[in-house]
Amino acid sequence: MRQPRIITLLTDFGNQDAYVGIMKGVISGINPVANIIDICHSIPPQDVFNGAYLLSTAYRYFPKGAIHVAVVDPGVGSERDIVCVEIRDHTFLAPNNGILSFVIQEERPKRIFRVTNSRYFLASPGNTFHGRDIFAPVAAHLSLGVKPQQLGDTSHSLETLDIPQPVQKNQGQLEGRIISIDRFGNLITNFTQAQITRHFSNQTQNGGGRTGIGRLKTDDRRMTTDTLRKTSKNRMVLLCTTMETTLGRKRIIGLSNTYASVPAGTPLVLFGSAGFLEVSVNQGNARQYFKIDRGDVITIGSGRKKLIKTK
Repeated sequence: MRQPRIITLLTDFGNQDAYVGIMKGVISGINPVANIIDICHSIPPQDVFNGAYLLSTAYRYFPKGAIHVAVVDPGVGSERDIVCVEIRDHTFLAPNNGILSFVIQEERPKRIFRVTNSRYFLASPGNTFHGRDIFAPVAAHLSLGVKPQQLGDTSHSLETLDIPQPVQKNQGQLEGRIISIDRFGNLITNFTQAQITRHFSNQTQNGGGRTGIGRLKTDDRRMTTDTLRKTSKNRMVLLCTTMETTLGRKRIIGLSNTYASVPAGTPLVLFGSAGFLEVSVNQGNARQYFKIDRGDVITIGSGRKKLIKTK
């Protein structure tokens, strides 16, 4: 017996109103055995960027064949397209407004279709609740075996957001941005582990940096700090007391493995679960501590001159 298809839901609808429940009702009415899983419904209203980031951190942890419905849709009812996108072994159903930007930055789409076949919509869809009238029924039909190509014509482009990338500055510094802040107040940056590794490696090789990490054979941002050390045997590694992180006028020296690596109330820097460098406060709120918001600048550089070589 074939397992029911998973349908994930990510919206900015919140839980105060009935919107999410209505979408689930529509899906269940078409496919009663669909496995519906909520990713998040607490995205700030119309915050497509935040929705795009959270979707990219979650989708890969679902089984092959999952259908991901992302409805953060300020342009609902307008001429914006709804698209069905096949990426690796996953199917995405979303407005074409950039909400897939982080996903396609890492995974090239295999096929893109404009969703126009009203056969798979609810009757007489309105202009204000496409989550109910289009996204939910289309997802349910996909879960029953409808092929993406049956939804509409092929497309060859997707709208993308302006995702800031780290910039090399003078004096061996790397400048980035805060791209997300979670409910704990952790400041998530746009620095991946591979980028920081490459930066310090180049600084050391060019003789312009005071500390460094040896070259690694990976660009996997989801490596942990422990994995970084294990794969850096016989190479220079960054000693935890040398990396210098600057936010406004405040600085943090070092790179931690866990939140509990420092005393309660103390700020720290570590690689978070999504693979990005983040600034946190152990048992505290980094957003409040640093008075920082999304989009603000963060700088990575070298502190004390000290290199160690692993055995």
